[in-house]
Parts: sequence; structure tokens; C-alpha cells
Amino acid sequence: MNISVFGALAETNRLDMVELLLKGPMSVNEIADRLHLNQPQTSKHLKVLSDAGLVEVHKVANRRIYKLRPRPLAEMDEWLGAFRRLWEERFDRLDDYLSELQGLSAQEPPKGDADRTP
Repeated sequence: MNISVFGALAETNRLDMVELLLKGPMSVNEIADRLHLNQPQTSKHLKVLSDAGLVEVHKVANRRIYKLRPRPLAEMDEWLGAFRRLWEERFDRLDDYLSELQGLSAQEPPKGDADRTP
């Protein structure tokens, strides 16, 4: 996995751009308008995303259309999958432990019953 992907996504505007591009390809001006950014600032952010491999650009006449590249995001998902499995295993063990504790507490007599005389 390319570590530069994390750096590119660490900036809020770039993360917003990636989320916006989930809806489909857009021009620089469309992205700038929707995120209330100026065009040069938007272009600089898109360059960082492009250098990280997250987006690709196609020229259509005098417009540049950006779209997401799925491979870097799939690689990130695969990397995160190992952590996801780790936490799922831990939650399963915790669930088993809590079920065991509930079973034990159901078997214990209520406190105070042993002190009562009939």
C-alpha cells in the first residue's frame, strides 16, 4: 500500500474531494463550487490526490475531469481488514466472556437469601 495515500487523505479538503468524487467524475470547477473553494486551491489539492494515485484526470476540451481510482482505496480496505478481523475476534471473545459471566450470575442465589431463616 502506498503510504502517500494517508498523507493525501489527511487534509480535510482533499478528503472532502474524495467523498464528493464517490458520486462520479467532476470537473475542477464543479468540485470548487461544491466545496466553496477557489479553482487554484482546488487544482493544487487535486494534484496531491493525483500524485498519490487516488484520482485520475481526463482532458475534455478545455476542462479537466477528475474521477476516483478504486485500486488505492481497495488496498487501504485490505490493509484495514487485518485490523477489522483483530477487533472482531476480540469482540467475539468479550461477548463469550460476558455470556459466561451472565450464566454464572444466573446460577448464584440472590444476596440476602442465605441470611434469611424460614
